This record gives sequence, C-alpha cells and structure tokens, in this order.
Amino acid sequence: MKQNPVDQAVETLCLKGCKALWADIAFMENGGILPELEDLDHAQRMQVLAEIKSIMAVYEGSCSL
Repeated sequence: MKQNPVDQAVETLCLKGCKALWADIAFMENGGILPELEDLDHAQRMQVLAEIKSIMAVYEGSCSL
C-alpha cells in the first residue's frame, strides 16, 4: 500500500532529528520550501508544517524533555 505523500514527508523530516526539525519549522514559517516538500502543493506543505509542529509541541521549543 502506497503511503500518503504528506505522511511520507512528515516521516522523512522527522528522521532528520530534533534540532533539524526545529530549523525546518522556522524555515517553513518564513515561507521557505524544503527540498523534501518540493513535489507537494501549498496545501500539502501547510499540512506537513502543522503536523510537525504538533509532533514537536511536546518539546516546547527545545530538544530535551
């Protein structure tokens, strides 16, 4: 079964690690398009951003609990 492109992108980004993910969130919030998301449309990229922000919310802006 083929994975949803948004889910696949979230999974790929999360593999980069905590610090890289915070940097990616900041980059995306400033209008940047990550290379991993170039094949997604704007709505899909915004969905990825929302999902990774939700995932990272438990870290409250840092990479330690």
